Parts: sequence; structure tokens; C-alpha cells
Amino acid sequence: MSCLLLSRLSRLCLRKPPALGVRGRYFCGSRFLSQTPIYRIVRADDCRYSSEDVSVGRLVVRNVNASEEKDEVLEKMVPADLMNGTIGGSHGWVATMDEYFVRLYDDLNPGASDSDPKRIVLGRPKTLPHCQTELVTNVAMSSSPEDEDCILAVKFLGPQLSFCRPAQQIRGYVEWVNIRIDDPCFFSSRVSYSERYKMFSMLASGGTYIGYWDPEKKDRSQNLSVCRSDLYTQFNQFEMQHTSNDCRSELLVEGPTGETFIVNWWAVFFRRFMVYKIDEYMGIHTASFTKDIGDVCIFVSSKGQPFCLKASLYGLTSNCIYYVSDRVSGKVSIRDNVIVGRLGRSSAPYFIPPQSS
Repeated sequence: MSCLLLSRLSRLCLRKPPALGVRGRYFCGSRFLSQTPIYRIVRADDCRYSSEDVSVGRLVVRNVNASEEKDEVLEKMVPADLMNGTIGGSHGWVATMDEYFVRLYDDLNPGASDSDPKRIVLGRPKTLPHCQTELVTNVAMSSSPEDEDCILAVKFLGPQLSFCRPAQQIRGYVEWVNIRIDDPCFFSSRVSYSERYKMFSMLASGGTYIGYWDPEKKDRSQNLSVCRSDLYTQFNQFEMQHTSNDCRSELLVEGPTGETFIVNWWAVFFRRFMVYKIDEYMGIHTASFTKDIGDVCIFVSSKGQPFCLKASLYGLTSNCIYYVSDRVSGKVSIRDNVIVGRLGRSSAPYFIPPQSS
């Protein structure tokens, strides 16, 4: 189909593209020894006021890699506000926003320092005419915000998409670049980062096409045509009558070897998932329904940036989706949509991906 991506989406030119080199890792058995396990944030326990008159509590997590998942109460103290006051998370960091600032925290990362947590305070993006910056769809980052070339993207509900380099703030100044998106198909979309294309991407509502923004070259954008002809063919009549588009999340996620998946997530009624794999042939991109993604597992959350891992490297269940929201969470088999494990709900719905130790 003919796909139109706004030229304005590409009118942002930052100095150079993100450098996402692979860090040194040492393989032993089924995991990389230099990386931490995958954690799911559960809650903060024993909350009390600290010496700074800020409510803090002990971080409670679950190790997703463990053979028997159970709550682990850590000695690590975290701000209680981070349990319900975040606007998104990426690369083990979470973000908050108030009237004046966007703040990045590594407090919820179990592997981060307890005594010396890292916080990055950024000025709030300017609101473009006829846009709003009160409601945030999500945030995404190209890498850790401590990296010199990291780019942070904040997607607001509606037309505005804002970018900055957090490392500039560490040096004392940060500049936001704000883009107004004219195509309403992107107004409720979530932004993500594609390591394959080195660009930020957004899936249009309905999954009919994907918009890409290139931070390196001015006036360059790319649109991939995506065929979704079999979107609802796997639904029975009862599900079609009782499933609303309002409770569906459409997520774009890249696999560990560069493949791209679209995940449809109905979280309210059925906790139903449908996965589509995007294939490319002679420049044509099609999304085909699949029940088998191989030795891969997908992590999705209602606020965090989704990610994929090679299951056998981390002792995880292959061909599964691990999911968490403020209402439900668990693990589901992509092959038959059967829940094969339950993780419990979370007030801070985030997975912390493996971190270099």
C-alpha cells in the first residue's frame, strides 16, 4: 500500500549517530558472566522518610532467570515515588517529568549503586503550537544516558516527538529538538529505537506501516510498507465481539539478530498476544502472523521499551513473551497463547534488561 511519512519527521540533524558498539562479554555455560540477570520490578517495601525528607523503601524484585521465581527484598533503598510516578523506562533507567524537568534515574536497577545513585536532570521540552506535553506515550533511548552519543526520545500523546542528548546535560547544557508529526496514525504510537537501522521508529496505528527517523542525515526518512492482511484471522467470533481496540497495545521490537516483530497485546480481557514477523524481500516488507520465533523471548511492559533476548543464553523459555503492566503480568507461550507461568502484578511495570557488571 502507499505509505506517507511526514517529511517533518526527518528534519532533525544531531551531530552524529549513536555509537552502539558491543561491549566485552565472557560466555560460560548458558549466560554471559559479565551480565546481570533480568529483573522485574515488584514494589518498594518498608517505606519511610529518609534524612532528606523523601519517602524511600527497600526495592523488591524478581529474578526472571531463576528456576523458581519469588520476591527478593533487597537492601537497596529507592524513592517510593518511582513506584507510580514514572513516564517510561529504557536500558535500566526510568524517567519522570514535572512542570519544569525531565529526570532520569538508575535507582530501580538492582545492579546500580545504592549509596551513589545516578540521576540526570534535563530541562522540560518546549510545547509546540497545537500540541500538548502533559501526557506522555513513552520514552526510548538509543543506549545508556551516560553514553556520549545516547539520544533520548520522548513521545507525547498527540503530534509532538522530542529528542535530546542527555550527555550534554552532564556537561551543563542540553538542547531539545521538537518535531510536530502531522499524520494522526502516529499520535498514540510508542517510539522505540532500532539498532538495525540506527534510527528511532514508530508503528502507525493499526500496524499498516512504520515510520523511521534518522538522527544522522538531514531530510532523510524512510517508510516501510507492511502488509497486515491476516491481522484478525486467528480470532474466533466470540473474541472479535468482546475485544476492543482500546485495550490493545501495538509494540515494535527487534530480535537479537536484527529481525523485527510486531506484538499485539490485549491486556484487559484475554491477555492475548499475536506476533507478526516482518520479512523483507527486494525492498518489500510484509508482516506475517507467526507462532514460532525460535530461540527467542520477548519482554514487553506497559511503560518500558520492549526488548528481545536469545533464550538459551539466559536460561529463559524460548518462543515466549514475558509481560508486565500495573494490572497483570506473566509469561505466555507464543505457540498457543497459554500462560505457562505467572509473575504477579507490579506498581512499577518494568523489566530491567541484562546489565554489564
